[in-house]
Amino acid sequence: MNDFDQAMMRRCLELARKALGKTAPNPMVGAVVVRDGQIVGQGYHPEAGQPHAEVFALREAGELARGATIYVSLEPCNHYGRTPPCTEGLIAAGVAKVVVGMVDPNPLVGGTGIEKLRSAGIEVVVGVEEAACQELNEAFVHRVLHKRPFGILKYAMTLDGKIATTSGHSSWITDLAARGVVHQLRAACDAVIVGGNTVRNDNPHLTSHQVEARNPLRVVMSRSLQLPETAYLWNTEEAATLVLTEVGANPHLQKLLLRRGVNVVELDPLTPTKVMSYLYDLGFLSVLWECGGVLAARAIAEGTVQKVMAFIAPKIIGGEGAPSPVADLGFQKMTEALTLERVSWRTIGPDCLMEGYLP
Repeated sequence: MNDFDQAMMRRCLELARKALGKTAPNPMVGAVVVRDGQIVGQGYHPEAGQPHAEVFALREAGELARGATIYVSLEPCNHYGRTPPCTEGLIAAGVAKVVVGMVDPNPLVGGTGIEKLRSAGIEVVVGVEEAACQELNEAFVHRVLHKRPFGILKYAMTLDGKIATTSGHSSWITDLAARGVVHQLRAACDAVIVGGNTVRNDNPHLTSHQVEARNPLRVVMSRSLQLPETAYLWNTEEAATLVLTEVGANPHLQKLLLRRGVNVVELDPLTPTKVMSYLYDLGFLSVLWECGGVLAARAIAEGTVQKVMAFIAPKIIGGEGAPSPVADLGFQKMTEALTLERVSWRTIGPDCLMEGYLP
């Protein structure tokens, strides 16, 4: 593995990211064809049902692919899905070498694509920029291994750990730059979830607030369905909204929401686990929990949160009754505390963002 290989794999990741938030349930993949040290073809997987990255890269390279090296961020597929296997396309194109970022996480698939290429006499190198490839597709990997979407809990709090004042007022805790990062995060996720309290207290939009960017499916969890009849979330022209409730809750509001184009689904019982299972069936990869403390605590307790993104603002508001990001988890001792792993910190304007993974 040399610097050139790493640079080409980083180019694959750059290409893959162009489809951020658009590929579910498929991974984001980029591919680059190189001949005599020059890129002669490149491509990425734009969305499910479309050709894979290798197809676009080979198409652009044409005859120059023969005897060339192709770099691809994920092991080429070796099975018939909506599209034929990429391994066959690579063999037919006559490439001499395939450099793979990471092996397919699916235990049923993992390694078979590589074996097929090697048995056809193609040189295969595996594991270039592997950590970066894994991170880019962490939601895909989680979905494949655990049969549920990847959950990210995101919240903004003051230096004294509050997400709102005692009166419930919460806008804005962080500065403009941090809010911009949240908008990008939403564009990269398939769904964003809030509870009824957030709709009642904050009346959020939950969109990515960018002209070109896509919006996630906005999901409201409410058992009672005692929600306001007018809310930004009921305006489905800018983004779709799904309301998840329990059987028979508030039939009047259900009818009104359906008329507004809001999808209402009754789940029994309405729990984070049940919701994630429902979103898995929709083919989703990553789900953003942007809820208040009570729902956040339930989501954590039920194992539906894998990653935490906490924005911390250099502000102090005090207040004994002011809400905090995570309500009661039932812990009595400090030794029970959940300690995040693989933690990173960065500053965004005056604010700080901590990212880490639940064990």
